[in-house]
Formats: sequence, structure tokens, C-alpha cells
Amino acid sequence: MKQSKLAKAFARTAVVSWREHPTQYDIEALRGNIERVGLVIRVRWAIVAALAVFSVVAAFVYAQEVPFRQFVQNMTIPAFALCFVLSYNTFYQMTYRKVGNVAFLNQAQLIFDIIVTSMLVYYSGGVYSWFSSMYLLFILEGAFILPKRWHVWMLVVFSALLYGFVVGSEYLGWIPHIDMPFVTNHLQSNATYVMVRYLWKVTMYGGAGTIGILMMQRIHLREKELRESSFVDETTGLFNRPYFHRVLSNEIERARRGGRDLAIMIADVHKFAELNRVFGLDVGDEILAALGGVLREVSHDESLDEAHELHVACRVGGEEMAIIVPQYSRYEGEVAPARERVTVMAEAFRSRVEAMRVRGLSVTVSVGVAVFPDDGDTFDTLVDAADHALFEASAAGGNRVVSASELVPDHEDDEL
Repeated sequence: MKQSKLAKAFARTAVVSWREHPTQYDIEALRGNIERVGLVIRVRWAIVAALAVFSVVAAFVYAQEVPFRQFVQNMTIPAFALCFVLSYNTFYQMTYRKVGNVAFLNQAQLIFDIIVTSMLVYYSGGVYSWFSSMYLLFILEGAFILPKRWHVWMLVVFSALLYGFVVGSEYLGWIPHIDMPFVTNHLQSNATYVMVRYLWKVTMYGGAGTIGILMMQRIHLREKELRESSFVDETTGLFNRPYFHRVLSNEIERARRGGRDLAIMIADVHKFAELNRVFGLDVGDEILAALGGVLREVSHDESLDEAHELHVACRVGGEEMAIIVPQYSRYEGEVAPARERVTVMAEAFRSRVEAMRVRGLSVTVSVGVAVFPDDGDTFDTLVDAADHALFEASAAGGNRVVSASELVPDHEDDEL
């Protein structure tokens, strides 16, 4: 039983989203991990291209200084390593969207790169090798891509250990030294030179990790400030959740002071998580963008409500969207009650979504409606009432509008 629990715990930490029905947080985390994996792959292509150019030029110069037999012997393993990198990067390029749910895929790729770099270091002179500077590239890459600081320090330690293993093994005679042209091939046996060279490299690796982490902390902080200062959702073009909170809170206070009613509708896409899992996140984003367009059309449709300019359409969750419908006065007198107006818009949104097609796919929405002050006289109680109505609409099979006023209270007084 303990082993089973341990196995399940490991399986859950090994993937980004392990729930059978992932939440929107899981979906966003999965999308972020896939983007980071793709970035590692693109960076590796750039490094491989630079290595290929260097290898061709360096091999030509190298061949002029050593016998052909020694040239072939020394270049065989580096050439094989370069081809190997090309092969597994091509494999990652073709499959990373399918395996992007593996939480440690980025770390595994970078560790793999460091291992290949250690092979190149050994076959290009060990303690003399210029390839030892490539560790810096992967440490900085990790600082920019990996989500946690200790992941970066793991790369620093791993690079230091592998480089130390190569130069230490040469010094101790565990592995033969590869003679290189243009250098004096005896310092690999000098303990002072090897130690100073190793300490300098480790200092550089630690420095690269520290600089990368500090820079990314500042970048992440700036990104957070920009997200918090923006009120528009990038995917749908609707106002975002913080703006929804601000406007609804203000409208409730205004309605309370003026003795008016106020309505909200909250819509949710039926089985959206399953759609994301089957067709992919890109298709899910396209559907959300299309839904945002439909919601904007409904909220600004004068034929549905003359007060269309006052409506606020928002994305309040992963696949949840809302419209705030305030009450207002005209010179001619009061307009229709907010409940009547929001119900008309909710039905229009439901029917238009039902007729919508994205890449040949169709979706349906469940919509919950609530009115201030009848269904809730505070922000929390009003939103809870709309959420409760939304839940009932979804539980009944979706593709319908339910008003909070239609629901039977959870607790009714028993008749004596």
C-alpha cells in the first residue's frame, strides 16, 4: 500500500497536469511547460548551427596540423556527438507538444546537453578545451527557462561535477589525455594548473547562474506588474477578472445608493477541459477567442438592450465569461427590469454559441443569471447566486440558461 501511494505521488509530480479532469490552472501550467520545452528546442537549434559552422572551419585548420589518422581518430566522437544532438533535437521538435505534460522534460534536456558537452570537452583536450564555455550557455538558458531557482543551481552543480570528473580523471590517469595542436600537452598532469583552472570554471558557472537568476527575477516581477496593470484578457479581448471585480463592486454600491437593480450573467463552456485534452490547447484558445467575440456582440447589440454601451463583458475564469448589466434611467421613464434584460442577452449568447463553428467543432454553454438585490446584496452573495445557477444549468446537461430566482433555497422552514 505504501509503495502504491509513493508510486502515485511520484507519478503526480512527474507530470504538469495529473487530474482526470484538469482545472484551468492545470491547463495554463501545461501550456507554459510546452512553451518552455519549445524554447529549449529552438535555442538548441541555434547552438547546433553555431557548432556546425565552427566544427567545419576548425576541422579544416586542425587537419593541417596533425596526421590524417590522428585527425580522424580525434574527430570521430565529436562528430558522432553532434549528429546525436541533431537526432534527439529533431525527435523533440516532432513530439514535444505530445510529451509537454512531463514536468521535468526541460531539466532532462538540459542535463542531456551538459553530458554531450562533457564528451566534447574530453575529446577536444580536456583541461585545454574551449568547449568548457558551453556549460555557461546551458546554465544561462536554464536561468531564463526553468521555473525554479534550485533547478538552475542543479545545472550549475551538475556542470561543475562533470567538468571536474573529466579534468580530474585525466590528472589521475583514469582516462588517457587527447593531445591537441597549438597547446603544450603536459599541464593536464600539473595539479596546481588543473585545480586553478577548475576553480575558475566553477566560479564562472556559479556567476552565470547567479546573474541569470537575478535577471529573471526582475523580468518576472515586471511581467507581474504589467499583468496586474492591464485589464484586458489577451486570448478573448474581453476585460479580465480584476476589472470584473472592480466594476461589479462599484456598480453594486451605485445600485444600492440609487435603489436600483443590477444583473450579472456568468457562462461556462460545457466540457471544455475534455475538448482541450482531445484537440489541443491551440484549438481551445481559438474557441475561447470566438466565444469572446460572440459575447462582445451580445453585450453591444442594441436590438437586445438599449443600454448596450453600459454593459461590461469579462473573462472571469478559464472558460468562464460574464456580463454586468446595470440598471439605468431614461428621460421617458424606467427601462425594463435588469432580470428581463439580462435573460434576453443570456439566451441570445447561448443560441449564438450553439450555432458557432470553430474548425468544424461546436460547443455549448451553460449560463447562470443573478440580480441585485433579490438574489444577493453583496459582491460575494451575488456572484455565488450566479455560480449556483450556472452549476444547476450545467448539471441539467448544459446549453441552457438558469436564473437564481428559479432555484429552490437549500434550507426551507418546515411547516409545523
